[in-house]
Amino acid sequence: MESDKSECSVYLDCAASTPVRPAVLDAMMPYLTEHFGNPSGSHRMARTSRAAIDDAREVCANHLGFDPHGVVFTSGGTEADNLAIHGACTPNGIAVCAATEHHAILHPVEFRSGRVAQVMDDGAVDLDHLETLLDDNVAVISVMLVNNESGRVVDLNPIADLRDRVAPGAMLHTDAVQGINWVDIREALRRVDMVSLSGHKFGAPKGVGALAIRPGLKLAPQLLGGGQESERRSGTHNTAGIVAFGAALECLAASRLTDIERLGRLSEQLSEGLISRIDGCSETISRGQRASGILQLVIQGIESEALLVLLERHGVMASAAASCASGAMDPSHVLAAMGFDRKTAAGSLRLSLGWCTEEWEIERALSVIPECVDAMRGAP
Repeated sequence: MESDKSECSVYLDCAASTPVRPAVLDAMMPYLTEHFGNPSGSHRMARTSRAAIDDAREVCANHLGFDPHGVVFTSGGTEADNLAIHGACTPNGIAVCAATEHHAILHPVEFRSGRVAQVMDDGAVDLDHLETLLDDNVAVISVMLVNNESGRVVDLNPIADLRDRVAPGAMLHTDAVQGINWVDIREALRRVDMVSLSGHKFGAPKGVGALAIRPGLKLAPQLLGGGQESERRSGTHNTAGIVAFGAALECLAASRLTDIERLGRLSEQLSEGLISRIDGCSETISRGQRASGILQLVIQGIESEALLVLLERHGVMASAAASCASGAMDPSHVLAAMGFDRKTAAGSLRLSLGWCTEEWEIERALSVIPECVDAMRGAP
């Protein structure tokens, strides 16, 4: 007999964070208890920790199609993105990114007086505008594989073509923090020089990420001290987190194809149901252009912050934009870059699914969300 879910919350914010997978928790627990040695040491307990980190590095490299020596473990996606931008830029080097990037890319690029490429109304990078920004001074180009708000999937090959033709000395970086869940990652990264990941987006705990770098590329370290990660990122390793990162990647590799199919079906059910039940509701990105599990809607006449509060009261957890921007009243910079006016963008709602999403959550959301919208509109 199916357990009663009436008191359970509906969690549709997996693009912000996912729960730790049970197998991942099992894998990391020994490194929070008996295997606590500092991996930088030389004794047996240190060697045990170091071997576990090396194993996770191999898993990560194999999953991405990179060399293990190129995997630099970090505290998360933000640090990995910052290392990619600041580390790649020489004093006179220029960083270039798309206008819809996560702020972990946008802010470092702006800090370095870099250049920002426009996007089309469908979220794709405007290649004509990007070309005008590229020259021999460009050190790094960063374009997100899957947008964290809209779910837009980007084909990196045309960008690599443009880089090769106009700025052949530039490194191509992608933030694949979301994309790792939704695409054939090895194929997507085939022409990429650097890629950022964050563990808590795919079933590892918060506080661990990675930047993978192709052989022969040099990055200036941003954290100095102990010389860990081959002098590229100093600081005592988060051994348990790194073990969890590797274990979560193995879980993801085993289930991604079935998850994409299952979550794509649930996302389509959710999209079609909400659009049919809510007047003035539409997707920001068409179904064929977005990741299976990230659905961004705009609802006319609704202020998303107020809607989120009401949804939470009814047990549905969602977001309006990136989790680090939620709570701010400024509309999504992603939607603004795509040409949405301020009033329309203020009614955005992101519903993101993940490995933990169950069908009953979609059915509950299809009941609760239209009721909350009607209540806000004053429906009888």
